[in-house]
Amino acid sequence: MLKVKQFSFNPFGVNTYVVWDEATHQAMVVDPGMTDASEQKFFDGYIADNALTVKYIVNTHMHLDHVFGDNYVRDHYGVKISAHPADAPLGALVDGQAAMFGASLPASYNTKAEITLHEGDELTLGEYVFRVIEVPGHSPGGIVLYCPEGEFALVGDSIFAGSIGRTDLPGGDHATLINALKTKVLTLPDNTRLLPGHDMSTTVAREKTNPFIV
Repeated sequence: MLKVKQFSFNPFGVNTYVVWDEATHQAMVVDPGMTDASEQKFFDGYIADNALTVKYIVNTHMHLDHVFGDNYVRDHYGVKISAHPADAPLGALVDGQAAMFGASLPASYNTKAEITLHEGDELTLGEYVFRVIEVPGHSPGGIVLYCPEGEFALVGDSIFAGSIGRTDLPGGDHATLINALKTKVLTLPDNTRLLPGHDMSTTVAREKTNPFIV
């Protein structure tokens, strides 16, 4: 069985997910957003309490709030960071993104994906497979991780319950995002749970009436 633990980290309230296979205890960390020692300790406690082996770090995209904890998890657990290469400039300019929002960071959070993910790539946890789906528009390299067996998809900031990701940030494109959502996300089975980068989960069936898409 797959387990999914959702954390809410940093001032942006990003959803960081730890997805793990109960049989093997292999884990994937999606969008690590920890910014301070207390958040890191909370995260580490969950990993230790469940005796997990972190196999992947995956960024659905590389906006600052989704990558704050990248370097910590990489260094602490010895796992390479994975993301779509089109978002590499965002990872390299996390500190600049913070300045754009008027935020002052205590240290540099610039980061780099060492493993590139593309449409159709697959990641495995035990017997479970996660398919990479390219969903650009919120950022140039936005991806979704879809697990058919688990009947859920980790969608980052591409879509929310009754809303969609903003497209006014550098590299965003509204028409591109809407097209990707219509052709790649809302074509998944209706019962697929959509686990977003902020706020509550939803389903494909519910979002077929999303006013920002229809």
